[in-house]
Amino acid sequence: MPPRAGAGLRTRLRAFAGTSVALALLVAVTAALAAAYPRAVDRYGDAGLRQAIEQARPDRTTVQVQAAPPWTATVQERQALFRGDRLAEAWAEVLATAEAPLTPDRDQSSYGVRTTVPLAVSAPRIPRPAGLPAQMVLAAQQDLASHARIGAGRLPRATGEVTATTERVEAAVTADTARQLRIRVGSVIHVPDARGGPLAVRITGIVKPRTPAGAYWSTLPALRTPTLSRLPGSRPTDVYWVGGLLLAPEAGPVLLRTPGRPERYWNVAPDVGSLRAHDLDRLTSAVAALESGPGVQRLRASVDEELEARTKLDETLADHAGLRSGIEPLLLLAAVGTGSLAVIVLVMAGGVAADRRRAELTLLRARGASLTGLAGRLLAETTAVAVPAGALGLTAALLLLPDARTAPAVAAALAVTLVACLVLPLRAVAAHRTVRLHDGGEDLGRARTSRRRTVAEVTVLVIAGGAIAALRRQGSGSTALVAAAPLLTGVVAALLLARLHPLPLRALSRAATRRLRGLVIPLSLAQVARSPGFAVLPLLALLGALTAAAFGGSVLAGVTAARDRAALLDVGADGRVETTAGTLPRDLPDRVRRLPGVRDATEVSVVNDAKPEQSTQPVPLAGVDPDAYARLSHRTALGPFDAADLRQGAAGTAGGAGTADGAARPLPALASPRVAEEYGTGPSTVLLPDGTSVTVRIVLVRARTPAVTGDDFLVVDRSGLPAARATTLLLTGDTLNGRALRSAADGTGATVRLRAEERARFVDSPLQSGTERLFGVAVAAGAGYAVLALLLTVLRTAPERTALLARLRTMGMNRSQGRRLLILMALPQALLAAAGGVLTGWACIRLLSPGIDLATIALASPSALEGAALRTDPLSLAVPALAVLLLAVGVPAGQAWWAGRRGSVRELRLGDG
Repeated sequence: MPPRAGAGLRTRLRAFAGTSVALALLVAVTAALAAAYPRAVDRYGDAGLRQAIEQARPDRTTVQVQAAPPWTATVQERQALFRGDRLAEAWAEVLATAEAPLTPDRDQSSYGVRTTVPLAVSAPRIPRPAGLPAQMVLAAQQDLASHARIGAGRLPRATGEVTATTERVEAAVTADTARQLRIRVGSVIHVPDARGGPLAVRITGIVKPRTPAGAYWSTLPALRTPTLSRLPGSRPTDVYWVGGLLLAPEAGPVLLRTPGRPERYWNVAPDVGSLRAHDLDRLTSAVAALESGPGVQRLRASVDEELEARTKLDETLADHAGLRSGIEPLLLLAAVGTGSLAVIVLVMAGGVAADRRRAELTLLRARGASLTGLAGRLLAETTAVAVPAGALGLTAALLLLPDARTAPAVAAALAVTLVACLVLPLRAVAAHRTVRLHDGGEDLGRARTSRRRTVAEVTVLVIAGGAIAALRRQGSGSTALVAAAPLLTGVVAALLLARLHPLPLRALSRAATRRLRGLVIPLSLAQVARSPGFAVLPLLALLGALTAAAFGGSVLAGVTAARDRAALLDVGADGRVETTAGTLPRDLPDRVRRLPGVRDATEVSVVNDAKPEQSTQPVPLAGVDPDAYARLSHRTALGPFDAADLRQGAAGTAGGAGTADGAARPLPALASPRVAEEYGTGPSTVLLPDGTSVTVRIVLVRARTPAVTGDDFLVVDRSGLPAARATTLLLTGDTLNGRALRSAADGTGATVRLRAEERARFVDSPLQSGTERLFGVAVAAGAGYAVLALLLTVLRTAPERTALLARLRTMGMNRSQGRRLLILMALPQALLAAAGGVLTGWACIRLLSPGIDLATIALASPSALEGAALRTDPLSLAVPALAVLLLAVGVPAGQAWWAGRRGSVRELRLGDG
């Protein structure tokens, strides 16, 4: 830049220092938010994917490649295949075949030789729980020394060359195996031999795994920890131990003499730290290629034609993909809603700057400045401010949110900076296409709209209406429509409100002129009618912000309500104390009622295996006190009913109870729909586990009930059951203390479950919690941009209002009247914007709720509820609208107060008034 041009630019920036600082701050914050969004999505997505794989256990997420020795090969050829050098060559082929982004974790991946069928072993100390011998898996796994610490003895070694005829080998066991199976250093375990003579395995060491939960030890868990197992079809008590023996890595060929069907294996554990959520599709393809695609074909050609690969990693990825696909529309919704508001505010900021400099730019055009030169001059000014600010915002986002992709963040920050640079020049060019010295005032009450604008508005209305209708038909799978839904609703509302705005102004203006004798109200209405400030763009910003806040708040409220509902269905009340064996102590209910935070405790006697006489399927039977249980059902909204319908005698009999011989008057019963459909409304005999029976008649049908969490149940008056004792306490209270409740139930065999604790368990993935945080930030950012849009709208007309007050004060208007005038001038527009925002938010939620299901983001297991619907949240509708109303009225009031303190002389110029 030439020295004179640079000096001129610095002079202009100093002349508009306040505007430049405000623009820089706006661009920096907006660029930081824009750059932070994709990085936050990446971080939450990566954390969710890694957690999903870590929770799935290594035996499911490891790609297990195995190959049995060719049955046509000689013994010598099989022994050669089982030796370490051949295994290592094949291991290098397997690692090279794994395609990115499936990066193997070389430290946790493993290979070696093992038996695929556990072998019954004999040793004097190994326990036999049911008289059945323990069974062992033998494995010669490579690199044992670097994955285990010596607890006792030493690692096994191979003496000489081990072959299929070797009779004695050494092995190690883990500390868990040694403890459970009573194995010591020096123990000799005899393994059956396919040729008759047993293989003697001498234990030389007890090892402790360095990372027990890692894939090296957990892909085949029997090598790490023995488990109890039983044969299919046998009795539950016929169990035996299954453990693992770790042979020396060079002792693999000895497994050929056992009947355990030995095989070679190469376990490829994915490097969890290198996985990225945005590579999910490529990762799925890489797993499929290695498991059953080109990868396994290459391995069959280079390693063994009978080689096979298997894994459950693809199922884990599919589950995570389902979670992500349910959350992505909502993530995009937050981005589009807040991003559109940011763009509108940037455009409005450029418009305010252009209006403030209208006189200067008009004079330049009158003196011969070209549009190109004018645009270039303004572009240089805004670039000098916006580019450093955008770079600062991008840097802040990169530093605050590390370990995520940089390209999307740079693109987002660059887009914000580009918009900020271009708005002022484009607005100036549009406003000064022709040279003119004076702009006439615009009377909104009388102005006519051009045909082009009418056609454009009708076109936008048709497109927006069609998009909303398509969303209601297609549901949340229509990602683009879901993202644009609040914005489209705001566009429709803004266009309609801008069109309808003059009508009430005309009516109010005529009524005020005819009937009111004062000065302030008619003057304020006349000024509002002539004001050009109530344009579509600021109105769209306000309505869009209010709609986004209402929509985001409703999403968060719907998520909270869904989790509360799911937790309530699981627990049945705010707290639940129950025992599955026996009954609760008689004094426990009174002790629990006296605990702090407990409002009420309802005693219930639940029999889980009651059997109706005409069915073989057991049905849970709950005996309750009708009055207390009815209060609980009304309080929890789980199948509320009238207590009188469940009392003895309510079924048209004079009372009665169950007897030992089954002869009983029917008790009125509350049943689930399936039970009621199966047994009808006639008397039914229900057999109890103690040999007694009770006759019931179904008089009430409810889908849910607090005492039983399943879909099948019967609820009767507890006094009609023979010798019924409480097995469950259903507690209500807002501040239940889990520690105090568990202390009171200690020693009774009862378990304590709290609704608040169950609710916390529904957040299973960082992707869910991250989406909630992003929505919260989006709502806050939308509210901030709404405030900025309102301030820009007010600032745009602030000089005219100040000059108006100055003129009116020279005519005798006092300060109090001036304040009332500015407040009344702002009130109609603020009321219309606030009311329009509330109606738009409400309409958006009502229109779009059928197409959006919040179960994916709300619950770890979406099957816990039939669906989590989007519901209107009154606070999200009312609070932002009231804030807009107060701010819209408060700013002019403050301006009037400040103008009154400054006086009126300096606001008047030659020719004013």
